[in-house]
Amino acid sequence: MEKIFLLEDDATLSRGISMALSGPECAVILADCLTQAQEKLAGPSYDLLILDINLPDGSGLDLLRKLRDQGNETPTILLTANDLELDEVTGLEAGADDYITKPFSLAVLRARVHAQLRRGSRPASAKLEVGPFVFDFDKMLYRRDDLEIDLSKTEQKLLRVLVENRGHVVSRSTLVDRVWTDGAEFVEENALSVTVKRLRGKLEKDPAKPEYLKTVYGIGYTWAVK
Repeated sequence: MEKIFLLEDDATLSRGISMALSGPECAVILADCLTQAQEKLAGPSYDLLILDINLPDGSGLDLLRKLRDQGNETPTILLTANDLELDEVTGLEAGADDYITKPFSLAVLRARVHAQLRRGSRPASAKLEVGPFVFDFDKMLYRRDDLEIDLSKTEQKLLRVLVENRGHVVSRSTLVDRVWTDGAEFVEENALSVTVKRLRGKLEKDPAKPEYLKTVYGIGYTWAVK
């Protein structure tokens, strides 16, 4: 499970971000002041840090500088109401990987978060053998029982997210963020369902009774481990 640390003193915003990012595959740990943040960051490591700059007892920017001086290279997103170009440059030069000004869309934040998590994660093998399938994502070659399968680029992206998280449920919002948006245009609500249906039609022996690409009702989808 991925762990995100969120330092934000606005309780309403903090709850909103936590609800937007939390799920079966992601936990969000909260802090509302610099003192609390320093205590929690002294414990187990995190996959991503989201730090507000303006805090009641200090600056998230100073905290980031201290972490970088200590050799902590955890991917970090800064949140701030300071929207001048100089503020953004200062944040990036302090070691931030991304910089988001308030107010912002939670959908865009999710996409930027997933982008940082992908960059910070250990590279997965581009070639996977899963049950009767061989998926080579670099060469864009897909087979079942030695029979080649033709997949669209969107189907390939969706398949990769699912098989790299096989055995775990991936929420619908996470799939939409990773496959389509990265902060881009609005995606129609049924786009994911349509793509899942097409992918099942190409991969499953009986798409009406899928063995691998399974629906977890009310949450999302999972690639079942066999």
